Amino acid sequence: MTKTIVKRGMMAAAAFAMGMTAFSTAAFAQTITLKMSNYLPPKHGFTADFMVPFAQELEERTNGQVKVKIYDATSAFGKLERQADQVRAGVIDIALGLNGIPRDRFPASSIIEMPFLVEDAGSGSMALWDLYKEGALGNEYDNFKVLGLFVHNGGLIHTADRPVRTLDDLKGLRLRTPSPAVSAMLDQLGASPVGMPPAEIYENLHKGSLDGVVTTWDLVGAINVNEILKYHTDARAYVAGFHIVMNKKKYESLPDDVRTVLDDMSGDTLVAKFGDWWDAWDKRGYDDAVARGHEIIEVDDATRAEWSETLQPMIDGFLDRLERNGVENPKEVYARAQELVAKYDGMQD
Repeated sequence: MTKTIVKRGMMAAAAFAMGMTAFSTAAFAQTITLKMSNYLPPKHGFTADFMVPFAQELEERTNGQVKVKIYDATSAFGKLERQADQVRAGVIDIALGLNGIPRDRFPASSIIEMPFLVEDAGSGSMALWDLYKEGALGNEYDNFKVLGLFVHNGGLIHTADRPVRTLDDLKGLRLRTPSPAVSAMLDQLGASPVGMPPAEIYENLHKGSLDGVVTTWDLVGAINVNEILKYHTDARAYVAGFHIVMNKKKYESLPDDVRTVLDDMSGDTLVAKFGDWWDAWDKRGYDDAVARGHEIIEVDDATRAEWSETLQPMIDGFLDRLERNGVENPKEVYARAQELVAKYDGMQD
């Protein structure tokens, strides 16, 4: 009897050991490494607040089955204009990019960027995401698995030597622009829009090739251009749209349980975080400008309404151009965007 028990114990131990070896081998063989990129420096919130915690959570929730390698602006995969292309080609699995660069990549999405439509990143992001889920953005993301779409808080006009207090003050200024929609706005107001990636802004401001930038508090802090700028016109005049996209074949190749975790971490869950994130990111740039003694020019709601009315012909023309270029029902999409932004703004009151 004792020998039988011992024998059974030995067999059980051997079977357990074999099972553990098989599990370890299988787990090792099934380890998945996802490559994730963005175009800003490693200390920026895109990496520090979004990608690093996202990677850690994904690894934890998949029990180590999935690991994420992050590439930022300091890497070969950090070029702004290549983010979506890298994903489509499969050299990067997930990327965060700016919708407006390169031009006309996501034209329907640019409707959210119309002047004075969005002030708040939280409301604007949820509105843009709803437009996507409703099918209003057409087929421009068909080549991707979309993990999220978002916008920043209403952007400012930052200048080095000439403050912008009225629309006339914009005339003749050479301003860096993040998107075709903002370029159209600046053209309408007599400024000269200049497109360029963030990495080139500091040098061009320093050389005098630019008079200022149209962007967020966040970016001026992240790339240290508060060292050159002196004036910040807080018109909350526009937003830029962003995408977080994944290679569709890579997503479809993942095990079901991994896809379930990824789905739970992205979409509504992820998009809802960007409002608070942008508030924190913008605060750094704002605090830095205040500490340097810069002049912050506040534009009140009445003045914003006047400026918005002035820009209505530009908005109509931009939407007409989108329609001529194949975007379906852009005016209806714009009207729906207005409804959604108002809805989410109301939820924050």
